[in-house]
Amino acid sequence: MSTFQAPKGTYDLLPPDSARYLAVREAIAAPLKRSGYGYIETPGFENVELFARGVGESTDIVTKEMYAFETKGGDRLALRPEGTASVLRASLEANLHKAGNLPVKLWYSGSYYRYERPQKGRYRHFSQVGAEAIGAEDPALDAELIILANDAYRSLGLRNFRILLNSLGDKECRPVYREALQSFLRGLDLDEETIRRAEINPLRVLDDKRPDVQKQLTGAPVLRDYLCDACKAYHEEVRALLTAEGVAFEDDEKLVRGLDYYTRTTFEFVHDGLGSQSAVGGGGRYDGLSEMIGGPALPSVGWALGVDRTVLALEAEGVALELPSSTSVFAVPLGEEARRVLFAKVTELRRAGIAADFSFGGKGLKGAMKNANRSGARFTLVAGERDLAEGVVQLKDMESGEQGPVALDAVVDAVRERLA
Repeated sequence: MSTFQAPKGTYDLLPPDSARYLAVREAIAAPLKRSGYGYIETPGFENVELFARGVGESTDIVTKEMYAFETKGGDRLALRPEGTASVLRASLEANLHKAGNLPVKLWYSGSYYRYERPQKGRYRHFSQVGAEAIGAEDPALDAELIILANDAYRSLGLRNFRILLNSLGDKECRPVYREALQSFLRGLDLDEETIRRAEINPLRVLDDKRPDVQKQLTGAPVLRDYLCDACKAYHEEVRALLTAEGVAFEDDEKLVRGLDYYTRTTFEFVHDGLGSQSAVGGGGRYDGLSEMIGGPALPSVGWALGVDRTVLALEAEGVALELPSSTSVFAVPLGEEARRVLFAKVTELRRAGIAADFSFGGKGLKGAMKNANRSGARFTLVAGERDLAEGVVQLKDMESGEQGPVALDAVVDAVRERLA
């Protein structure tokens, strides 16, 4: 047994469970691919300042959870704790916004890292699929992204999730609310760190999960009462578009999300079957983020959905995904000549698009058939000297037990016909 183990708060994805994670990623990505979103991949680490400026210096992500380090060359880097800042940085660096076709629509899938207290549904290494639409301010774009995430979850068979929706205002109306909220918070009995956070970004205090803080927030100013007419109209249009498409949502005036860059539309997907870690994904509009990291004004919107938590949500609902078998045909050779012939047939089947595997290691018939059973293959190809002399192989249906000879040159067609 190895003396090494996966680091605390991380996990290994292994077959057969890994097939579910792949299926979830593909299901989330499928609506995006049909909607003009192109795939982007960014490095697993970035300059620390990218996240400090974009995510926010007062956020738990930056102050407590980010894996930051200094390279031998003196560069300050961080393992990416989220995807939006990296995707926007890459887009600006490549001047995608200058190609003349806005918004730039991108999707991504990858691993992210936060130093958190490990518990079910919260890991230090986790997987997300995300989408960003960069360079356009349009309520229809906000609605599109929410609908695409909703459709992805529905396609997986999830039903018991809720969509929480709110507006955080913009640079015109939020400062007025910020001042009112700070004035309210200064009258509370808060610890030093929370007081400091209230001065930097008071909206983050509303996201504090501690009961003693939440109790004191009763009667706090509500952002919706401070929205300017433009933000109110924008939010109502998002709500109307979602309603017209039959997408149910709940208005949540306390929803602020954990990142500083959000403006106007913010939303969260929650699943009540997951306990305290109920959020399975979320996102919103971040119209000022580009300018925060040194780019031009590029109003944008996006989301990220947690693959790990989506799998847990499926388990909570008892949803079993229909996963294709990794092997359709398993070849069992009896003798050296059959070994060469069937190896060639397996290669031919694979090239024809049929999942096939082979009994490696020179096992006898009994051991090889055990492997065939474990593989989950629908059919087994068996051949010995007598079969080859007759120019056939034996094709066995592992479900019915029926077995019969098939001409060597007709194996691919015979298997394809039976699989159909």
